[in-house]
Amino acid sequence: MTMTSYADLAAKLLRDAGTFFRNVGAQNPAIADQMNDNAAVYEQVADLVEANPLGQLDVDASPGDESG
Repeated sequence: MTMTSYADLAAKLLRDAGTFFRNVGAQNPAIADQMNDNAAVYEQVADLVEANPLGQLDVDASPGDESG
């Protein structure tokens, strides 16, 4: 039996959501930009989860502050 981690599953689900948003945008040009932005966010989070499954997000940091 092949086992996968929760992080692997989460990344796959996030990428699938990104694909969904891109497909919705392709079918609805009026909202394509917003759907592509949504897709990009989901894909970025998938990258983060894959690269560092236990990483933490500093929600108290100021925008643009990457010192934390």
